[in-house]
Amino acid sequence: MRALVYHGPGRKSWEDVPEPEIVADGDAVVRVDAVTICGTDLHILKGDVPAVTDGRILGHEAVGTVEAVGSGVRTVAPGDQVLVSCITACGTCRFCRESRYGQCLGGGGWILGHKIDGTQAEYVRVPFADTSVHPLPSGVPAQDVLMLADILPTGYEVGVLNGAVRPGDVVAVVGAGPIGLAAIMGARLFSPSHVVAIDLADSRLEAAKQFGADATVNNSRQDALAAVRDMTGGLGADVAIEAVGVPEAFELTVALARPGGRIANIGVHGAPAALHLEEQWIRDITITTGLVDTFSTPTLLRLVAGHQLDAGRFVTHHFALEEFPRAYEVFADAGRTGALKVVLTR
Repeated sequence: MRALVYHGPGRKSWEDVPEPEIVADGDAVVRVDAVTICGTDLHILKGDVPAVTDGRILGHEAVGTVEAVGSGVRTVAPGDQVLVSCITACGTCRFCRESRYGQCLGGGGWILGHKIDGTQAEYVRVPFADTSVHPLPSGVPAQDVLMLADILPTGYEVGVLNGAVRPGDVVAVVGAGPIGLAAIMGARLFSPSHVVAIDLADSRLEAAKQFGADATVNNSRQDALAAVRDMTGGLGADVAIEAVGVPEAFELTVALARPGGRIANIGVHGAPAALHLEEQWIRDITITTGLVDTFSTPTLLRLVAGHQLDAGRFVTHHFALEEFPRAYEVFADAGRTGALKVVLTR
């Protein structure tokens, strides 16, 4: 089969590799019908995730058709169409029992495209299939469901729920890429009074308006901190969400929060970021971090199936599987191309 293989920082190749096989009783082999690229894949290619080694097939999001299952799999069968979640869950360890699947101790967590071969291929082996794939709801396009493999649960859980967004809150989202837009969309479910999107690219700020932002700030031309304080009578945001993964964005996000505010970091950071405790210790702030657990995926699937969330809005570009190199170019140059999520299909 063909797959997108990582060969060290800055190097990847669409090449021939062996097809995956059932290794454990709980495995499923899934034919990949639709797959996407994540910002985390770009962090890997920058060298920010050293656990990803030469020869690893990238990718952790897919919709596909079950080809084969191990003898212990009970919930899916060959021929079933499924969502492959970015998080794999053993289902029995302490953290899985607490719905913290991202911290799985039993061999799961974020492993696809990280510790084992991932989804940017014609076929993928998914361990713990009973707890790590979801049947597709009827009548929902595969590309819409694909957005629930990672970005929507990540924005919702690590941004909105960790940030404890409540009715009437002012929410500031730093970064209007796909994850920031997912946080904006998820925040809207809780009736905030105001959502402010902050980014350096006008194209992404325009997208933020379509996803529910009431106001936008281009931080290359405007002082985002002054703008948010002007909107809030000098206080700052009730909830500030970091969705970029660079030190400057984190430090701005902390500054944006009001005294007693909540700061939710979603971004994948590859370099140290300063937290000025000499300024912040007195402000009663709460800072959360997190890897998505995907415990919310069933809920989000119901919301998408019920037309309460327009997941397909994220998709801006389509490619065939063999066009992975070009798809990466378009996705990585989002400021010029306007790419939010690219979808590659058979």
